[in-house]
Amino acid sequence: MRTLGSDRGEVTWGVFVMQEKGEQSSDEPYGLADSLRRHREDILRDWERAVAEHQPDGLTREALLRDYLPGFLERVADVLEHPPDEGRLAQLVPDEHTLRRLEAGLEPDQVTLEFGLLRHCIQRRLAQVAGAASFAQWALLHESIDQGILRATALYTNMRDRMLKALERVSEAVVVSQDIDSFLSRLLGIMLECSVSVDSAALLLNEKGEFRLRAAVGLGAREALESDVRLPLDTGLSGQVAAERSPRLVRMASTHPQLRSDLVRRLGLRAVYSVPLLQGERLIGVAHMGSRTLFDFTASDKQLFRTMMTRALNVIVRAELVEREHAARADAQRLRSLVDTMVEACPVGLCLMDRELRFIYINDTLARLNGHTVARHLGRPLREMAPGWIATLLEPHFLRVLEEGRPVCNHEFTSPPWQDSPEQHWLCHYYPVRNTDGLVDGLGCVLVNITQQKRVEAELRRAGELRERLIGVVGHDLRNPLNAISISAGLLQRQEDLEEDARRAVERIRTSAARMARMLNDILDFARSTMEGGLPVHRERVNLHELCRSALEELQVAYANQRMELDARGDGWGWWDPDRLTQVVGNLVSNAVQHGRKGTPVRVEVRDEGNDVLLAVHNEGEPIAPELLPSLFQPFRHGATGKASSRSVGLGLYIVQQVARAHGGEAQVSSSEHGHTVFTVRLPRGG
Repeated sequence: MRTLGSDRGEVTWGVFVMQEKGEQSSDEPYGLADSLRRHREDILRDWERAVAEHQPDGLTREALLRDYLPGFLERVADVLEHPPDEGRLAQLVPDEHTLRRLEAGLEPDQVTLEFGLLRHCIQRRLAQVAGAASFAQWALLHESIDQGILRATALYTNMRDRMLKALERVSEAVVVSQDIDSFLSRLLGIMLECSVSVDSAALLLNEKGEFRLRAAVGLGAREALESDVRLPLDTGLSGQVAAERSPRLVRMASTHPQLRSDLVRRLGLRAVYSVPLLQGERLIGVAHMGSRTLFDFTASDKQLFRTMMTRALNVIVRAELVEREHAARADAQRLRSLVDTMVEACPVGLCLMDRELRFIYINDTLARLNGHTVARHLGRPLREMAPGWIATLLEPHFLRVLEEGRPVCNHEFTSPPWQDSPEQHWLCHYYPVRNTDGLVDGLGCVLVNITQQKRVEAELRRAGELRERLIGVVGHDLRNPLNAISISAGLLQRQEDLEEDARRAVERIRTSAARMARMLNDILDFARSTMEGGLPVHRERVNLHELCRSALEELQVAYANQRMELDARGDGWGWWDPDRLTQVVGNLVSNAVQHGRKGTPVRVEVRDEGNDVLLAVHNEGEPIAPELLPSLFQPFRHGATGKASSRSVGLGLYIVQQVARAHGGEAQVSSSEHGHTVFTVRLPRGG
C-alpha cells in the first residue's frame, strides 16, 4: 500500500488488491469507463464530503467548486474508452476549474489534495463494480488524475506569478496617480499590457443614477472619452450586467443587439467581457474588456481582469470616501468661516467660559466692552478681564448655570457711566455647554445692548400716558358745556313763538350736541378700556329681544328715513350690562346706516344658540375691502371704508369689540363680494 501523509489526516490509496487476488464483485461487472459514468454522482457526493472534512478551518462548503468536475469525469471516461495515441493525454481539466479555486483563495497543496481525494473516492466506489477493468485502464485513470494535478499546479503557479506582477504594477499606479481618473486609466493600461488578446478596455461608474465613462484605453478610447458617454443604469450590456450582478461574455459584439454603441460596431470587436463592480449590494460600476481578434478570452485573462477590477473597486470606494471627506471638510470650513465672520461682525456680545470662568472664546464686540483685545481674554478669568462690578453681578448667575445645568434667560441690568460711555441697559442669556457625555464643561454668554429699545419704550410709555390723560380730560371737561348746550336747546324748543327757521336751527343744535355726547362717551370708554384693562360691566338679567326693540325705536327717531327690521327668535334672556348692550346696538346700527345703500333696510337679528345668544346687524352696500377686515375693530378706524364720518372718531366698532369681550364674547365681521355685510356679536348668557 501507498499512503499520503498530511497534518489534516491520512488518506490511504488502495492498490488493486481485489484484482490481484482474482476476487470479483457479486454485482454484474462493468467496464471502468461505464462504471465511472454510472456512479459519477455518488463519486462527487463522496468527494464533497471528503473535501469538507480535510479543508482548513474557515473554508465553507460554498468554496467547494464542483461545477467542472462532472465534465472532467466524463472526459476521463472517454479517455478510458478511447486511449490517446502515443500516450499523450488531452487537457482533461479546464483552466476555469483551477482559476476558480485560485480566486476562492485555495493554495496549490489544497488543489492537489482535492484531486487526491477524488482519486480515492473513484477507487473506493469502482473497485468492486468495475470487475472487467484491466490494469491498463486503472493505470490510465491514475495517469489522467496525475495530469490534472500537474496541469492545475502549473497553471496555478503561472497565474499567481502573473497576477502578483500585475497587482504590483497596480499598487505602483495607486501611488503615482494624482486622482481617481488617472489611476483607472493606468489600471486598464496594465490589463492591455498583460494580455495580448485584449485590444480595448473601459470602465463606467455609477454617478447620480446613471453610468458615466470614467476611463478607457486601447481602440477607440480617445473618441469615447471625448464624447463623455452617459447611459441609464438599465441600458444595454452594462445595464444587463448590473441587473444580473455577474460577469458576462458577449461573442460577435459588433453585431450583438444589446451593444448599442456605434463605436463598438465600427471597431469590429468580436468578444466583450464585462464585470460588475459591487460593494455588497451597492453597484459601483461596470468594467468591459474587448478583443478584435478572439471570440472568447482565456480563463486566465478573465480571472486577471476580475482580480484587477476587485482591486480597482477598493481604490474607487476609498477615493469616494476621501472625496466625501474632503467635501465635508470644505463645507465645514466654509460654514465655520461664515459663522466666524457672522460672530465677529455681530453687534451682540458672545463668549464661552470653562468651569473656572476663564475665557475660552470671546468675540470682538464683547472684548471691546471689557476694554481688552480678544487675544488678551483667552485663558484669563472673568474678574481679571471685566470691571469689578460686572464680575460681582454676573458670577452668581454663572455659578448657578454651572451647578444646576439650566440656562438663565432675560437677565436685565443697567451699567453706570464708564469709560466716557453713558448709562447703558443690557439683556443677557447664560446657558450651559455640555460635552459628549452630557456633563457641563462650561457656559456661554450672550449680551445684548437694549439701551435704544429702553429709550423708545420710555418715550412710547410717556406718549401713551399723555394721550390717555388728554382723552380723559377732554372727555370729562367737555361734558359740562355740552350739557349746557343741550339743556338750552331743549328750553328753546319749548317756546311756542319761535319762527320756523329758528326752530330748525335749535333742532340742529340739539342733534349736534347729542352727536358730540356720543363721541365723548366713546372717548371716555376708550380711556377706561386702555387704563383699566377693559370696560367695566354691571350685569343684570336682561332680555336681549326687548333691549334691541327699545334701542331700535330710539334710533328710528334719529334716522327717520331709514327702514329698520328686527328678527328675534328663541330665548333672549341672559346676564348682561343693558347700557353697554344698548351702546353696542346703537354703534352697529349707526355704522350700518352710514355705510348701507340708500333704500335698503338695516336688519337686526337676535338668535338663540344654546349657551350663547347671537346678535347680528345686516346691511346692503359696498363690500368691505379684504385688507380692511382685520383692522376694523381697532381704535380710531373709520368704518368700513376707512374714511372719517361726521359723527365718528373711529371708536364705535372698537367699543363694540370691548363690550363683547367684557361679557366673555367676541365680535366679528363678514362681507361678501355682493355687498352683504354682517357684524355679529356672540354673547354667553352668563349667570
